[in-house]
Amino acid sequence: MIEAENVTTPFGRGAVTLAQVKGQIEVGSARLRQPVDKWMVLRDICDVRAELGLRDRAIAVLRALLSFHPTIELSADENLIVFPSNAQLSSRANGIAETTLRENINLLVKVGIIHRRDSPNGKRYVRKGDDGQLEAAYGFSLAPLLARSTEFALLAQAVVAQRRQMRIQRERITLLRRDVRKLISAVSEEVAGINCADIEAEFRALIAAATRAKCAKVLTEAEQALTRMKQAILKRLENHWKAEKTGANANEVRGHIQNQKPESIFDFEPALEGKPATRDAGPAARDIPVAEKPTSANEPKVLPLGMVTRCCPEIVSYGPRGQVSDWRELMAAAVVVRSMLGVSPSAYREACEVMGPEGAATAIACILERAGQINSAGGYLRILTRKALRGEFSLVSMVMAAAQERNNVGGCLQT
Repeated sequence: MIEAENVTTPFGRGAVTLAQVKGQIEVGSARLRQPVDKWMVLRDICDVRAELGLRDRAIAVLRALLSFHPTIELSADENLIVFPSNAQLSSRANGIAETTLRENINLLVKVGIIHRRDSPNGKRYVRKGDDGQLEAAYGFSLAPLLARSTEFALLAQAVVAQRRQMRIQRERITLLRRDVRKLISAVSEEVAGINCADIEAEFRALIAAATRAKCAKVLTEAEQALTRMKQAILKRLENHWKAEKTGANANEVRGHIQNQKPESIFDFEPALEGKPATRDAGPAARDIPVAEKPTSANEPKVLPLGMVTRCCPEIVSYGPRGQVSDWRELMAAAVVVRSMLGVSPSAYREACEVMGPEGAATAIACILERAGQINSAGGYLRILTRKALRGEFSLVSMVMAAAQERNNVGGCLQT
């Protein structure tokens, strides 16, 4: 049977909803469990505030209300009604305005976190008998926190588990995103017969959507789409390698290519082989002028380090401890930049063999200055290496071209 004293209505013009009446009945008829730590209940509510529709200010007001309860535990054997004034509440709720305080109190009542126990005149107070025992208290009842503590704890556990699952999903998406991005770059740079433009466009759109994802469903869809992309790229590569193998078996007469440097491993991009030197760049450097000035007999093989770092200052921040003080540190920075720009190890090793380690590092520094204009840094470096091998490339000209773009030619010449 419903106890009439369990249901009260607000003072004045404040209306009561049937949902609030139902909540008061459920709390009044509930078998209250053992005492609970009020701050543990508050932590659970903080974890699920988005699911409950609570704002941060509402949590601050609830924390202030709990601070007026004299003990740490909420127990059915104690008075669970607190009766602070609005001024006291505002002071403990980080000094929020009274209108904001009222809004958030109403929000807490609406979602069933607290119940109103208004006096006949709307004031909040407590009345005690001659023996000092509590006779009546008017204010806000914290009984719903005790009655629903198990519900909040279970909901918080579910939310924490869901957030953990989403975090794991985001980790998997990050790995798939990295794999797809690097596979597309590798295919575009090293295989001329495969076009990944369609996958590239879909990849960019998908990443933009996955970054804004707020629920597990969207993340799951993004993960599945990235998995399909990765499989599609690998399938194209598999078909390409099968076609290459079939073509090689069909060709019975194969020429012998003699390598004068057997200790070197050459891994040319097929898109850049077998074409004239001035046209083999393709998209790698179509609009980037290559320093074609023949190497002068008087031109030093190693340029002054200060000249390189002043004309190409971008590479300095990639050195050890964010600085470049000698050639060893510049070469270490070049290795980092080489990987960042997507230059294959074989392309950089070939450049070191032809230009020398210092020259290859200088070329990487110049390419970094023009990174925004070069679509394939690896292909561009191979072009420079072949030109250097033929004596048609000048590092000085390349460094000075980078300096001119920075309008700092005069400063670079002061070596």
